Amino acid sequence: MSTTFDTLAALVRPDFPALRRVLSGAPVAYFDGPGGTQVPQPVVDAVSDYLLNHNANDGWAYRTSVETDIALRRARAAAAAFLNAASPDEVLFGANMTTLTFHIARAIGRSLSPGDEIVVTDLDHHADIDPWVALARDYGAVIKHVPLLENTPLLDIDAYEALLGPRTRLVAVGLSSNAFGTINPVARMAAAAHRAGALVFVDAVHAAAHATIDVATLGADMLAFSAYKVYGPHVGVAYCRDALLDRLDFPRLAPQTPKGSRRAESGTLNHEGIVGAGAAIEYLAAALGSPEGSLRDRLAATMTRLAHEEEALFDELTRGLRALPNVTLYEPPPGTPRHPTVAFSIQGHRAQDVAARLSGERGVFVSHGNFYAATAVAKLAPEASAVGGIVRAGLAIYSTPEEVARLIEGIAGID
Repeated sequence: MSTTFDTLAALVRPDFPALRRVLSGAPVAYFDGPGGTQVPQPVVDAVSDYLLNHNANDGWAYRTSVETDIALRRARAAAAAFLNAASPDEVLFGANMTTLTFHIARAIGRSLSPGDEIVVTDLDHHADIDPWVALARDYGAVIKHVPLLENTPLLDIDAYEALLGPRTRLVAVGLSSNAFGTINPVARMAAAAHRAGALVFVDAVHAAAHATIDVATLGADMLAFSAYKVYGPHVGVAYCRDALLDRLDFPRLAPQTPKGSRRAESGTLNHEGIVGAGAAIEYLAAALGSPEGSLRDRLAATMTRLAHEEEALFDELTRGLRALPNVTLYEPPPGTPRHPTVAFSIQGHRAQDVAARLSGERGVFVSHGNFYAATAVAKLAPEASAVGGIVRAGLAIYSTPEEVARLIEGIAGID
């Protein structure tokens, strides 16, 4: 990679083959990153190389199996650096964040007694609500909900702290909202949960593409994200504190030897997807072109630069949308920390029709619906929710001012 560039987007865009696609006479502008990002060529090459040259089951003595073990260890170490985990053994891989969360929830459920309490929030994606709600049915847990504050996409932290008590066993919270971008005060919430003797599970799916994730600073006992939201393949990644891996009763086959991450993982994993996830993390670490420093240090440098550039570009996007008379934005109050995702509706138009029109007329891709944040969307945008949901646009590492202008112009043309 060259280091002569004005923005991070200008540097990395040549690495993303999908950005060469043309629709409606223009290169496609991908604002659907909160639902899944595009993949750079080095990640594609890593997946292809694994499948073509090293494909095998793991744990055996022949050459491609040994190579598979090495590749999986490298990817696990990269994920540990991404999360600032104490050891690669604290990193779990699975089909996706939702499946991993159900798996972890089942293990936690086996340790619950009837009446034990779990706290979830009304702002979250239901992947961080429903696996815990299922424990009420299966194990007699009591589910408590953190409400939204004054009909905004903010959690009522005072109400949250009042929910904690001697029977609280776990708090599940998103690091940032996948529908509205709101960044939650997770470190404060985790500290309060720990004072009550509870564990903390963090959904970092939306945040992982925009911020340096540090499980220690957050106070997370467990955390999960999806590699395909961070320029990788469709696999899930989770962190679980080492002591918990020893303590929790994860479902596993009887002959399985429980050691390392295999204390929690079961069956043959998606090797090529895991290799691709590791390659995506290494790609981000190399994005600024500097070979100096640890993988973690280089990741932090990239994410810090990205956050700075996204903040300026997102300001252009939100100011442009607020200026349109027929557009309603659903967003936190000014000055609220947020990641670069905006939710809105256009008066008189269904969200699905808006998305289809922007795609067909402008080559602009946005998402529509409730994005599995069904509770929050229904509360904050009831009229739009009743007719198919809201429109969502999010920035990614490859987003440009020209694309933002094209999105705003496209929305302005829908009257």
